[in-house]
Amino acid sequence: MRTLSLSDSPTEKPAPGISVTDYGNGNTETGCREGSANAYANLLRTRLSSDYRGMFRPAGRSLTYPFLTPGSEQYADVLWDWDCWLSNIALRQILLETGTTETLAEAGDYERGSVLNFLEVGRSRPQPDGWIPVRIHRNEGEPPADIYAQNMHKPCLAQHAAFLVREAGGDAEWLREHVYALQCFINNYRNHHRHECGLYFWQNDDSIGVDNDPCTFGRPPRSSGSIFLNSLMYKELLALAYVLGQLNLQEVAEQYERDALELQEAIQRFCWDERDGFFYSVDLNLSPVHRGRWDLHSGQVRDWPCLIQRIGVWSGFLPLWAGIATPEQARRVVTEHYRNASTFNSPSGVRTLSKMEQMYNVRASGNPSSWLGPVWGISNYLTFRGLVNYGLNEDARDLAEKTILLFGRDIERFGALHEYYQPENGEPILNRGFQNWNYLVLNMAAWLEGRAFIAEF
Repeated sequence: MRTLSLSDSPTEKPAPGISVTDYGNGNTETGCREGSANAYANLLRTRLSSDYRGMFRPAGRSLTYPFLTPGSEQYADVLWDWDCWLSNIALRQILLETGTTETLAEAGDYERGSVLNFLEVGRSRPQPDGWIPVRIHRNEGEPPADIYAQNMHKPCLAQHAAFLVREAGGDAEWLREHVYALQCFINNYRNHHRHECGLYFWQNDDSIGVDNDPCTFGRPPRSSGSIFLNSLMYKELLALAYVLGQLNLQEVAEQYERDALELQEAIQRFCWDERDGFFYSVDLNLSPVHRGRWDLHSGQVRDWPCLIQRIGVWSGFLPLWAGIATPEQARRVVTEHYRNASTFNSPSGVRTLSKMEQMYNVRASGNPSSWLGPVWGISNYLTFRGLVNYGLNEDARDLAEKTILLFGRDIERFGALHEYYQPENGEPILNRGFQNWNYLVLNMAAWLEGRAFIAEF
């Protein structure tokens, strides 16, 4: 991987101030296998690039800074955690392709404000406890009575900040007064959301992003060592270390780098299944071990801290996105699972739950949103990024084309995108107008066409 300078763009010169990432041979050798993919990519680029200002929201009341909503047609005046982060990456692709110095400067206030609004909540807390909410409304209510019994902002806040710092050429000064709040946020996760085995857990199944992931949904509190959560957390620790390094706080940064290494080791030890060649979430809900006294089974007490959950969830691909997997593990994950049409692979992309699981279900659901098999744009994108990371370009091309065709046909027929889709025929299931992280199809199209593209930190 290398970071391109502005003059390196293979086709058109990006807007000043935008850095791009080039991972090699997107579509330079074979061309799109279906001519319609090119046409749909152009249709998506024209449509989605025309309304990006619909993401912009002014400051006011509980929101101290202007901010981005995830997408241009829904979500009104609410600032969301991972939705905003990922939509911002797509926004930068739009600005790379169509922006100017003026439009980039205009967007910057909203981008930085999306991070600073969350950190302002952390700064305003009576005690520096690190609690930051999943979402902020214009008229934000009181925090929960027990902040350590609730889920909070997913571990992508430092990643969002690091992305913007990197795009600004390493300038992190806008974060200096807030960086302690960012550390407190990560320390809250580290001190109150982490099991003795080294893995992080959800407090419950509320606002986990992947709503009804059966590894967490309906399970006891603090029992889910989610591979989704832990993959995010690994990247979050590295992102915080990067931001601290840019602020010349290298000694502090090294501590978070060590935390990331320890987490990677825990994921390798407890989440990788050599038998199946896949990464799984783990069950932390085990009875306590009473050592040093005569008790039932005291002659040989349990000496494993968790049990693997062999449930085929799409987030098992995220260790490739995060760079946790070894090359051999990545090869097995792709050959034995990604390419398997009986489990994850479908004509529309990646099923969010293996088709072989008893829980597989693609019926419409809005509360919770359904991650029991339907294809989502974000699961396609993050899986695609993992494929690219490990040089699996043929598989990445296949998934990029599927996503472009899926969304292009949706725009062509309905004039908008949807939240999720049937895997086999690509029919939209729910929520017309769900733009959100679906804009990331533009980043996939740029890679596919061999052009410069924006990637997350």
